[in-house]
Amino acid sequence: MTDDRPRPVFDPSLPAAERALLAAAPEHLAAASLPPPPPARLSPATIVARLIWIPVFAFFYGVLPGGWIRLFFLASLDEDDLLSGVLRWGRGAVLAMLAVPVVQVSLLLLGQPEAAAALAAAGFTGWTIGALRHLREPAPARAARELHGRYLLPTDFDRPAARLLVRAQRAIDAVLGSQSQAAGLLDDIDNATELPRQEWAIASALVEHTRLRRERRTQQPDRLSAPVRALLEPQRRALDLSVRSITDRIEALESYARAAHAADEAYHEWCVLRALPDQNARYRDLLAGTVRDDLAVEVIDRLEADARRAEAVLRDRIASAVDTGQELSTGPSPS
Repeated sequence: MTDDRPRPVFDPSLPAAERALLAAAPEHLAAASLPPPPPARLSPATIVARLIWIPVFAFFYGVLPGGWIRLFFLASLDEDDLLSGVLRWGRGAVLAMLAVPVVQVSLLLLGQPEAAAALAAAGFTGWTIGALRHLREPAPARAARELHGRYLLPTDFDRPAARLLVRAQRAIDAVLGSQSQAAGLLDDIDNATELPRQEWAIASALVEHTRLRRERRTQQPDRLSAPVRALLEPQRRALDLSVRSITDRIEALESYARAAHAADEAYHEWCVLRALPDQNARYRDLLAGTVRDDLAVEVIDRLEADARRAEAVLRDRIASAVDTGQELSTGPSPS
């Protein structure tokens, strides 16, 4: 997220794994204002190449695994650990490659060529299926296509909408990154759930604002007659009202972020002052050795009173932050 470019926003109702999959592959995502990304199409040359490559691959892996193992041993001779070149392919695959030739040879020695051929066929089939599954559409591309519209990109927003979304995201980041949040002082509000919901609701409304403003620009109001412009005036007022409503919601988020920052400041002071009891004992010894005991007691009592006042301020600011967050979470949905 830059000064005027928001980060992508994902529907918080999506499972966390799907949101992470989409966020990790932004190159596959398509703006909500555009059609969903099409599934990948294979060229004839690719189809022919796979028809040749997959059987060869399956035969080499599934029917001749002994030769495959020896190949990787030779490829690993320059390493200290000869097994590292093999084990990087997975223990299950290594065990299968080691076991299949032993079983095949055993079956041939026992006069069971049909069983040995069946085992070879099973290996060939298994590796073919594995290769075909590996060549399916990548999971991020499929998710970007199937979940199109449940994520919003920077290009979905015009400049006024992007500026508002950046403000909202900064406020949300400030709350979620605050010391008070990390210390569990704002636990009365489930910020990890509520704030992404607020972000998605705001972003969804801003996308609609962007779409309506773009439609309005295509109407070229300056080329319309006064009566026609008058007919469009209620639409303009409705859009302005909705923008004002979303701006109010963003200002509430910013107010919550300021309250969390104030709580952070009080929490920092409290963390410093709560160490005073241990320090006070050392100061008491120091003062007792240089001035009268009654002066030492007076100084220590003042330090302890400062600590109690700091704790009271902390509690008040935490309560204020929690109240602000509760007002935000129970407020009306953005329009």
